[in-house]
Amino acid sequence: MTISEKVEHSPPKESIGARVLTPLALGAALNPVNSTMISTALGPIRGHFHATVAQAGWLIAGLYLASAVAQPMMGRLADLYGARRIYMVGLLLVAVAGAQGMWAGSLLSLVASRVLLGIGTSAAYPSAMKILRTESARRGFRTPRVALGIMTLASITISAIGPTLGGVLTDWAGWPSIFAVNIPLAGLALAMTLAWLPADAPIHRTSNAWSEVDWLGIMMFTGALLSLMIFLMHLQQPEWWILALSATLFVVLVAHSRRKKSPFIDVRMLVANKPLSATYIRNAAMSMMVYSVLYGFAQWLESGPGFSSTQAGLVTLPMSIIAGVCAILGARTKGIRAPMLFGIGAMLTGSLVMTWVHSASSVWLLAVAVSFFGFAQGFCFTSIQAAVYVQAPAQEMGTAAGLQRTSQYVGAIAASTVLGLVYGTRATDAGLHSLALLMALLCALLFAATIADKTFPRGELA
Repeated sequence: MTISEKVEHSPPKESIGARVLTPLALGAALNPVNSTMISTALGPIRGHFHATVAQAGWLIAGLYLASAVAQPMMGRLADLYGARRIYMVGLLLVAVAGAQGMWAGSLLSLVASRVLLGIGTSAAYPSAMKILRTESARRGFRTPRVALGIMTLASITISAIGPTLGGVLTDWAGWPSIFAVNIPLAGLALAMTLAWLPADAPIHRTSNAWSEVDWLGIMMFTGALLSLMIFLMHLQQPEWWILALSATLFVVLVAHSRRKKSPFIDVRMLVANKPLSATYIRNAAMSMMVYSVLYGFAQWLESGPGFSSTQAGLVTLPMSIIAGVCAILGARTKGIRAPMLFGIGAMLTGSLVMTWVHSASSVWLLAVAVSFFGFAQGFCFTSIQAAVYVQAPAQEMGTAAGLQRTSQYVGAIAASTVLGLVYGTRATDAGLHSLALLMALLCALLFAATIADKTFPRGELA
């Protein structure tokens, strides 16, 4: 069935229901809150364990790497064994990780807790997308744009308040509290899931989980991504053999995936479904630029104009507010292509404005420059989410949603590399301008590519 046929035969209204959306939105917010909350606790954690900046950096890299690997794995398990079941398993892992982090006696144990958090929180988003797709089909609803928008809004809102929440908890109860808070949050989400989410269909399978999951593919993907991350984090003194190892593992992974019946990364689906593959690439590019601003602009505000962490947060607050509003507006639009182009255009404008700012610029100009990226966050990510929902096969919705998040985290990893290249040891005006020019060029290319991409959904969608 074509997109136009889906629109033509869609009922006029949708009603997923707050009881279904609330636990799904809460679960989807667990990953972004854990991604951002630790940013204001890194200093106390380094002091407690006498760790270097590079060593403490694995608290961030560990969660992103685990999330990038676990998202498609959890999505695959949701497709095989039921989204509600996998969602509850993920929530239990989040609670265990919170307890482990709360009582961690070493930095290595704390990194392990962050890895476990990445795995546990990764169950939420693909499970939520699978449940929404199943419920919409069962009830005969159209594409649930409002529901998808609420999911995006929850992630954006939590990402915005994460650093502030982490700072308050650290000052009030110490850094272990940012891990302990996961226990009641996971418990609340688990209680609502048991009470409100529809039960999964019975499992009729003759094989066990070990044979159903491509563990070899998971290990190869993890090794390839980890080695690539290590190479990118040391570009000042590149270890080319690590890059060669990463490339070899990726090539072997592709060959392995093409032969296996149910691979971890379904290369056959990606090759056959070029529109979905293009959406993943678009998502990675968007994520790289958005994360570059989220982390890069804040660093520059502190080392350039000399703002405090609180002042830097207030300057970037309008961006978060605009992102939340645009997520709501994006959910209420019937198109995917137009909001996407508007968001890219806004980010291009913001990049050009950012080339004019400097350490002595008015705080109002700084707030305006970064605010343009709020439009990109709200409109672009809502459009990408809706595109994946439309383009992915219904029976592989969980896996497709997991790969969407994986592409996002790959973009986040790339952003850290970009910031390291343009800033070096300190975020300066020249470094910020180089970052802005690079993003402006990428935005222009992405805008042109999206216009030329005939596979990206056009017109109005239900």
